[in-house]
Amino acid sequence: MIEFSVVDWAAWAPGLTTRSDWQAWARAPWPPEGEGTPGLSEVPAMQRRRIERLGRMAIQAACWCEPEQGADSTVPLIFASRHGDVERSMELLRSLVADEALSPTTFGLSVHNAIGALYSITRGHRGNNLALAAGKATVEAACLEAVGLLADGAAEVRIIAYDPPLPELYAEFIDEPAPYYAWCWRIAAASPEGTRLRLAWRGDTAQDDPPGPLPHALDLHRFLLSGQRHDERVIDGQRWSWQRVG
Repeated sequence: MIEFSVVDWAAWAPGLTTRSDWQAWARAPWPPEGEGTPGLSEVPAMQRRRIERLGRMAIQAACWCEPEQGADSTVPLIFASRHGDVERSMELLRSLVADEALSPTTFGLSVHNAIGALYSITRGHRGNNLALAAGKATVEAACLEAVGLLADGAAEVRIIAYDPPLPELYAEFIDEPAPYYAWCWRIAAASPEGTRLRLAWRGDTAQDDPPGPLPHALDLHRFLLSGQRHDERVIDGQRWSWQRVG
C-alpha cells in the first residue's frame, strides 16, 4: 500500500481545455473527441513544428503543471503511456512494407521516451525523466515509481499520462475506449495539502473488469476530480484499490 498527495493537476483533450471544463466533465464524463490541438505557446515555433498532436497534448499538460520553478525544474518526471505515439511506429512499418528508406527523424520520435525528451529539450528540464508503459495499469505503475522517487528524496514528482486512439490495423486488440487525452499530476508525500490518495493492490484470479466508457488512465483522472471516495479494478490478475483519504 502507498499513500501520496496530488497537489495540483492539469489536463488537455479535444473539447476540454480549461480546469472548469474538466471539473464539469468529471461530473458527467464522456470520451473526448474532436480535432483540436493545444497551442503550446510555451514552446518556440521552430521546435513546436516537429511535435505531433499527441506530444503537444502531453507537453501542454506538463507545462501547465509547472509551478514557480518553471522550465528550470529538476523535479523528476514520469511520462506514462500505454501505447505512446503509435502512429509514428505505424509510419515506419508502412515504409518497411513498401521497401522505402526509414526516416531517422521519424524513428527518433517514435521511441517511447521521445515525448519526454522533447519536453526536456524544449523546456530546459534537467531532472530525472522516465518513460513507462504497463498495460492498463500504467498509471498505477507510475504512482509506484513516483512514491519510490519521493522516498529517495524528491520533494515532488510529476506524472504525465497520455494516449491516442490506436490505428485501424490494431482494431482487434482494442480492449478499452481509446480517445486522445493527456493529464499531469503533481505528486508529493502524503499530507493535508491537495488530494490525498491511497493505492493498495493484491493478486486476484478474477476476470478483468469489463471496459467502461473511458480508458482506465483517463477514468483515474475523473476519479481524482469527481470527489469519489473509492475505486477498484482487476487488471491482469491484480486487484487495484484506490481510496481518497481524509
